[in-house]
Amino acid sequence: MENNIIEYRYNFKATDNIRAILGIHDQFLKLIEQKFEVRLILEDRKLKILGIENSVHTVKDILEEISLLYNLKGKIDRDDIKIIMQLSNGNGLAGYSQSDTFIAMKNGKYIYPKSEGQLELIKALEKNDIVFIIGPAGTGKTYLSVAQAVAFLESGKINKIILSRPAVEAGESLGFLPGDFKEKVDPYLKPLYDALEDMLPKETLIKYIDMEIIEVVPLAFMRGRTLNNAFVILDEAQNSTFTQMKMFLTRLGRNTKSVITGDITQIDLANKKDSGLISSIKILKKIKGISIVEMNKEDVVRHELVKEIIDAYDKYADSK
Repeated sequence: MENNIIEYRYNFKATDNIRAILGIHDQFLKLIEQKFEVRLILEDRKLKILGIENSVHTVKDILEEISLLYNLKGKIDRDDIKIIMQLSNGNGLAGYSQSDTFIAMKNGKYIYPKSEGQLELIKALEKNDIVFIIGPAGTGKTYLSVAQAVAFLESGKINKIILSRPAVEAGESLGFLPGDFKEKVDPYLKPLYDALEDMLPKETLIKYIDMEIIEVVPLAFMRGRTLNNAFVILDEAQNSTFTQMKMFLTRLGRNTKSVITGDITQIDLANKKDSGLISSIKILKKIKGISIVEMNKEDVVRHELVKEIIDAYDKYADSK
């Protein structure tokens, strides 16, 4: 039985910048037409959509999401269009306009999911007090977690952010580096500083660190603390031991969220079986209030070659 072709007329809002939404020389329209096998015809401020019913309704939802994203960001680019199309499904969109999936910064910046895994991550962070995020490099695990922490701080939901990483190499190689302990450890914490610097003005970040509203510390410094009214992130958790992970998880105090990120394919411990991340996922996966979000190469949002690199290494590992 052949699918019936239907026609739908999409009306742009009065505030919509049609040229920006459709792209220079209608390049965004062409992307949508190719992916969903529809015909799009602009008539004044209306867009005629011709195609099978599911595709037409999906394209309608996509246009609404593009409009929303443009009005939030003030611009739209090819990558944005690809992301929105990627997040689409047969029943419309997983969707920005249907759920609170934007992370709003006070500097006017909006951070939003760029893959299905990132969308799941943002929802998990809103609903659960402890979230494990497992996935390869480039999936935005750390960046989105830090963004949510900053948003929680700026909205008054918490009054402290603590970012931590295990310094696996600290046992030996750090001793040979020049400088005091802070100077030795800071290189291992640099990715966390980088994320913060992208979300807060430099003077604000310095003030928050000086006032200890934001702490960036090695995992070993977490022992003995009780963390209340805080957003706590343990990054590169695959390099924590069983004992360290238990210690970290039991620091949780009142009104505190804890996020644990890691890549189980990148364990630097001498014995990979000692990873506290792997054991904790097995032990805690059935506890209510704890969410485990698993990302894969499809969630990589860095250079497109990163996906291919990850895939090549996976195939190499499987062949051994």
